[in-house]
Amino acid sequence: MAGHRGLVGSAVVRRLRTEGRHRLLLRTRAELDLLDQGAVDVFFERERPGFVVLAAAVVGGILANDRYPADFISDNIAIQSNVIRSAHKYGVRRLVFLGSSCIYPKHAPQPMPEECILTGSLEPTNQWYAVAKIAGARTCEAYRKQYGDDFVTLMPTNLYGPNDNFDPETSHVPAALLRRFHEAKRVGSPDAPVTLWGTGTPRREFMYVDDLADAIVFVLGLSADRLYGTASDGMLNVGVGKDSSITELAEIVRDVVGSESAIRYDTTRPDGTPRKLMDVSRMTTLGWNARTPLRDGFSKTYAWYLANELKEAGRDSY
Repeated sequence: MAGHRGLVGSAVVRRLRTEGRHRLLLRTRAELDLLDQGAVDVFFERERPGFVVLAAAVVGGILANDRYPADFISDNIAIQSNVIRSAHKYGVRRLVFLGSSCIYPKHAPQPMPEECILTGSLEPTNQWYAVAKIAGARTCEAYRKQYGDDFVTLMPTNLYGPNDNFDPETSHVPAALLRRFHEAKRVGSPDAPVTLWGTGTPRREFMYVDDLADAIVFVLGLSADRLYGTASDGMLNVGVGKDSSITELAEIVRDVVGSESAIRYDTTRPDGTPRKLMDVSRMTTLGWNARTPLRDGFSKTYAWYLANELKEAGRDSY
């Protein structure tokens, strides 16, 4: 499990342990630097993992992508390449690489099918991360084509849930909104509005991270014939199949938090891609569907935030 402390990785670990699977190979960055090919090779040679979930990545929202483009493209490509190369070298049975919905063109058909990759220009605000993830997906496909490796790519939609990054400068929209509404509630004044970037009209699909963990475990258990019979290119979108506007999302989060803050818009800031909805027909055909409603997922996430993030910050839950 590469990236077990992150949003996705920690959810996969929770899911596997719930099923009684405890023979998990987990390493922190201090224990194994995935940017170091030699160290990755030593780990694979010593441990010989049968299955690999590659969830390790440098991630962040629009602001982080804009500030650290070199890190987003170079570090992600290095992490992916090192792990995939070692997985091939040491005979991993199946590798699941976590891509992203941002790999698709800015003006892709809606909902976005797997086949529309590289058919148009990317959204400029996250192009560095997107290019790295495209490289990872194509690397998996190349190893499968040249060597017959069982390497598959899952493209999850926008995620939220326990262990998300709630930092105001580097977080994605769901976590950022939850924290902003909580802080506004803590101030306890109607003069503490929450400001959204852009117009609030872009539509996004949001999935509770434990649903993605469920999908990953599901894919790990599929036979190769069934998997590649449905997805010959080894690519599978994972989402809920419906979207919400950023304003609608903000209203749900505000309600879950119990805030009365007004919502304002900073239209000098970019909206990003107008709409991002995944075509999830391949996963549906294989027999998998997401199960967590948006409001339920945010209720669980906020409960986790109160119990963990605030406690770690040295203050009681509110």
